[in-house]
Amino acid sequence: MQNSKIPLLTIVGPTAVGKTSLAIEIARHLKGEIISLDSRQIYTGMAIGTAQPTIAEMAVVPHHLVAFRSPDQKITAGEFSELVAAVVEDIRLRGNQPILCGGAGLYYRAIAKGIFSASDSDLEIRARLEEEYATSGPDALMRRLEQLDPIYAAQVHPNNRKRLIRALEIYEITGQAPSEHFDQQSDKKYPFNLFTVLLTRTMEDLEWRIRQRIAEMLSDGWIAETSRLLKYRRDGSFHAMDSIGYRQIMDYLDKKIDYSEMVDLIVLKTRQYAKRQLTWFRQESIDLELDLSGDSNLTDYTDKTIAEFMKLTVQ
Repeated sequence: MQNSKIPLLTIVGPTAVGKTSLAIEIARHLKGEIISLDSRQIYTGMAIGTAQPTIAEMAVVPHHLVAFRSPDQKITAGEFSELVAAVVEDIRLRGNQPILCGGAGLYYRAIAKGIFSASDSDLEIRARLEEEYATSGPDALMRRLEQLDPIYAAQVHPNNRKRLIRALEIYEITGQAPSEHFDQQSDKKYPFNLFTVLLTRTMEDLEWRIRQRIAEMLSDGWIAETSRLLKYRRDGSFHAMDSIGYRQIMDYLDKKIDYSEMVDLIVLKTRQYAKRQLTWFRQESIDLELDLSGDSNLTDYTDKTIAEFMKLTVQ
């Protein structure tokens, strides 16, 4: 396998920035197939809330690693990397162009740099952190992580109990921040030669698109989708439902907040997440940055991306 030499086109950026549309246009020109780089689109029954590609979009271009796992099953960044490696190889063996597309910063880094090694577990430390999370709430632990490792904290949602506790556990065991482990990882398990395109917009433009997307998702049946997913709950919550929006919709269904409050909270949490995504990806090695603000011309951005990518492939 020549993964270390063949460029792998990768499109990243914050939620609602327009990654899927650009990836599909590029794929149409390059005989491409899209591999989702999203930690929630992997789940079945969550097509609306995770903005999975539509049936029409998947009819135009093949998509991979979408809706293949039950929502009550977890996946690690390492396992995801293995899945990506297998799909990339399969696409290339068929003579097509793989295109990674998504906004999961942790999964991107696992693919780009490998999984950090010094990450032993300590059950006593984990139990104490679990208790702190339950008694003090996620915000207290998040503030601690932000002080210890602001780069990693930018990618962790406070409601993602497992990742938040795991990050603090790693720090207490090793004395180093999780992001430092990534930076020190020199022996990459999947040494892809990534050509990474970062898509951005002004926050005003991005917030408008976020509001529009959320309105469409709610109109498409997001609340009903959340109700159907509640059958997976065992102890009040499960990993997949920590995704932004589902938690707020559950509070609405439990009559803890009204509809207007639910929408405002989803918009707020999504905007905050988009900012964290931008913070994360600006720490990565970006080959091409495209600002799609305003009346963006998708054809121009497609042509520019392909032109820059092809320069690398002919070297």
